[in-house]
Amino acid sequence: MSDRPDQPDQDLLVAISFPDQFRASEFMTAAARLVSQGKLKAKDAVFITKDDDGKAHVRETKDLQTGSAAASTGLWGAFIGLLLGGPVGMVVAGGIGAGAGALAAKVVDLGIPDEWVAWLKEATEPGRTVLAILVTDFDRDALVEELERFQGARLLYGNLPIDVMTRIHGALQDAPSVTQRDLPPPSS
Repeated sequence: MSDRPDQPDQDLLVAISFPDQFRASEFMTAAARLVSQGKLKAKDAVFITKDDDGKAHVRETKDLQTGSAAASTGLWGAFIGLLLGGPVGMVVAGGIGAGAGALAAKVVDLGIPDEWVAWLKEATEPGRTVLAILVTDFDRDALVEELERFQGARLLYGNLPIDVMTRIHGALQDAPSVTQRDLPPPSS
């Protein structure tokens, strides 16, 4: 997908400010289409809306799925329980494993770090909605092509290569504002 075949996938954050929540939702739909076409690998997305009074509202769209983690951990627990304790061990260990997996999924957040969400809440202008998407890889041409339809949107933040940032600004017809130096470094 990307022009970085020699580099491993790394988390990239793109935050785009839209004039209203409907345009932000429309771009989220476009991003979901890119994911379904294999042109974007997304890990997480967050909407931040700030009302005219300056109060920010956050809506997370994807977190580590508790059901998947529970099922995976439960299956491994059941397998080990079967080996060690027979059928009864399988049931007991499977139940314990599923519970532990669900708990781990609630505790571990592999999405956009809370520090970044807090910064984005501050950076969002009243009356606008920001959509922040955490991606590991993307087709540059496909992303820029989708963004060309969203005049009035602005790139608020991106830790993307400079040439991609320039193309995104051009597609949105906005002037560069916030850069990656303005955002605190992510916590690992």
